[in-house]
Amino acid sequence: MSAEFEAVIGLEVHCQLATDSKIFCSCPARPPGGVSVSELPPNANTCPVCAGHPGALPVLNRKAVDHALRAGLALGCQINRTHVFARKNYFYPDLPKGYQISQYDRPLCEDGRLAIQAGDQSREIRIQRIHMEEDAGKSVHSAQSTAVNLNRAGVPLIEIVSHPDLRTAEEAGTYLRALHGIVTWLGISDGNMQEGNFRCDANVSVRPKGSPVLGTRAEVKNVNSFRFVEKAIEHEISRQTAILRSGGKVLQETRGYDPDRDVTVSLRSKEEAQDYRYFPEPDLLPVELSEAWIEEVRRALPELPAQRRARYVAELGLSPYDAGVLTSSAGLVEFFERTVALGASAKPVANFLTGEVARRLNDEGIEIGQSRLTPTHLAELVMLVQAGQVSSTGAKQALGVAWQTGHAMATIVDREGLRQVSDLGELERWVDEVWAANPGQAAELRSGKDKLLGFFTGQVMKKSGGKANPALIQELIRKKVTS
Repeated sequence: MSAEFEAVIGLEVHCQLATDSKIFCSCPARPPGGVSVSELPPNANTCPVCAGHPGALPVLNRKAVDHALRAGLALGCQINRTHVFARKNYFYPDLPKGYQISQYDRPLCEDGRLAIQAGDQSREIRIQRIHMEEDAGKSVHSAQSTAVNLNRAGVPLIEIVSHPDLRTAEEAGTYLRALHGIVTWLGISDGNMQEGNFRCDANVSVRPKGSPVLGTRAEVKNVNSFRFVEKAIEHEISRQTAILRSGGKVLQETRGYDPDRDVTVSLRSKEEAQDYRYFPEPDLLPVELSEAWIEEVRRALPELPAQRRARYVAELGLSPYDAGVLTSSAGLVEFFERTVALGASAKPVANFLTGEVARRLNDEGIEIGQSRLTPTHLAELVMLVQAGQVSSTGAKQALGVAWQTGHAMATIVDREGLRQVSDLGELERWVDEVWAANPGQAAELRSGKDKLLGFFTGQVMKKSGGKANPALIQELIRKKVTS
């Protein structure tokens, strides 16, 4: 961003709720076996309600309201005791009714907030509203035609709309990751971005720095990865800045992001609320939330990521970085806590999870639950290292074998010859042999050249085939120096 302009960014996040059935009918929203509705045969997952047949009436899914309420409470929102569904009218082939059932002026949740840490700066991003709606179907385009698959039509969504409080692509990415972490932590969404279960529209405008007047915004639609959201926003900021510098006028429009060319492209002029002709949905009564219902959901909320981060730092002595990495994923937190419950010390467990394990997860693009590594593996490995039976280098090797095979840790350590030798008699013999073979270096070490301690340690480790306990080796070498 240049010194003369600043960006103003707001995000609209569509989050698919992890209910068993769709929001207004009994069709599966998540078929058994973990298969996505998008993977079922086209239009096999439909009924007269979600396919928009005339006369078919919707019935609201209570679990979808529960999930949406959990999100609102976790994000500190004001919960509206009465919320109303509305018809959002527009024509698109994958919307068979010609309208989407959504919420407009009386949504479920309003006025929330989400704290983020962008670089060394902590900021609180205001959330304008969270409303419920049904998902549309999917248009499948080919060179000859467009086919429509309605399997996804009617799957419940919440739309989480932020205020335009974000100023950089980095902040937007941080906010989006934090939001994703919360909805998956709560268990209300699987957050699978590749399948469109968590997708984002970014509203971006540029204005002279310090100006109270907002610039003309462009909306970049349906971006489905954190990295692509950041890149789309960066491109849009550069594009609008270049237009303003040249004296041009930014158009209010809807754009798409082309990741192959790393550009945004114009799709259509931007719709306003009046274009959708919202009016209350006549087939659904207003939803009245009792205080008992709200409190029941509030009591069932788990400890939230920010609270758990603070506890890990205060009670377990973890660094803010380690605590932040661990609480970025519900799966990672569960793995950490199960490992510690088996008797392993928290700090070395965190070191493995935020280091070697995180690297492998990133390389393979998987979640911790999809790996062969178990809390039992890691707990045993940490205890072996702390007992001096496996070196740090050997531990990485053992973890890699467990990652690939899932075999028991003790079996791996013995089979791979990774168990450290701590027998003092054998260690003394190796030290004596190396000391005798290097009389010049021994004399220099005795004269005060302490750097040679590493040389002797390395030579003994080499002689032992990497199996000697390095701490004991150094202790024996120091005794040689002073004897």
